[in-house]
Amino acid sequence: MKIKRLTLNNFMAFENAELNWSDNINIICGENSTGKTTLLKVMYSLVKPLSYNRDTLTKEMEEQLFVKKIQGIFRPDEMKIGRLVSRRQGSNRTTFSVELSDAQSISIGFGNRQESHADISTELKNTSEKYDVIYIPTKEMISTVEHFAALYDEYHIDFEEMYYDLAKLLDRPLSKGPNTTEQNQVLSNLEDIMKGQIVQKNKKFYFKIKGEGEFEMGLLSDGYRKLSMIIYMILSGSLNKNTILFWDEPETNMNPKMIRPIVQAMVALAQMGVQIFVSTHDYFVQQEFNMVAAYSELNPKNLDLRFTSLYREGKKHDVNYEMKKTASDLTYNAIMQEFDAMYDREQRIIYGE
Repeated sequence: MKIKRLTLNNFMAFENAELNWSDNINIICGENSTGKTTLLKVMYSLVKPLSYNRDTLTKEMEEQLFVKKIQGIFRPDEMKIGRLVSRRQGSNRTTFSVELSDAQSISIGFGNRQESHADISTELKNTSEKYDVIYIPTKEMISTVEHFAALYDEYHIDFEEMYYDLAKLLDRPLSKGPNTTEQNQVLSNLEDIMKGQIVQKNKKFYFKIKGEGEFEMGLLSDGYRKLSMIIYMILSGSLNKNTILFWDEPETNMNPKMIRPIVQAMVALAQMGVQIFVSTHDYFVQQEFNMVAAYSELNPKNLDLRFTSLYREGKKHDVNYEMKKTASDLTYNAIMQEFDAMYDREQRIIYGE
């Protein structure tokens, strides 16, 4: 399953948007508060419920499945989904939808006064093929898996639901049987980068280095913890060729030296068949992907990369967007604009202009 198109009408900062996605890698950039994370969250909210067992659900139960996921992911005040409708004169209803591969689709609509009701329309095919939808948020989860899911089930914890979903995926045992050739390739690349292996014992994760022993995840840097999550989800079968992966700002708490290996890992995952959505406002992340898009020797399997820039222009509050095959082709590129501005400031200091 792949997400082919996202359509938003009067949803939060988006008045009208229709984004056609790549089956391989999608990079979303823009200034703060332009809606990068919103795009990831809304797509995740729509497709994550499809990975649950829905065979015995009535129409009302299916509606609540989607509504509760939207509430859990966005966490509006008092869980009123109507607060997600764009707040502008005359705007009192939102509709948003995803079109999926094999002519499947999900569409949701509700008004700004709705609390927990939405109009749901689905065109879905019954399939026995298993797949997962994974959201990696800005905070890593592998060092807190031991008790997080149980606490989330019992108490009101102020974490968006993708943290809970990720904790449950990390709690899965290792899958039986050998890894595929593609999985072994990705694992080999990652373990070469990390110079060690991931071990799980009694819901705790350790990083094992030959000749040095096992180290608790809390002792590792954030970058290694994030790569450890990827490795374990491949080993457990959660991250496979049928997976859709959303990764929100992978550069968070990351040494720039780790960016290239992380981008290489995502390229390897895309080659395996994973559809990837990445949000970023980091120069190194954008440019590493841009090099893959621009140079065939870095992209031997001819992956389709698409760069989406979100921006506001003039006095209008609405978010605009553009999509290109390379970051270099973007007209509105906040990352490069700031990079150029910094260079110009330095030149003025040097030459006194």
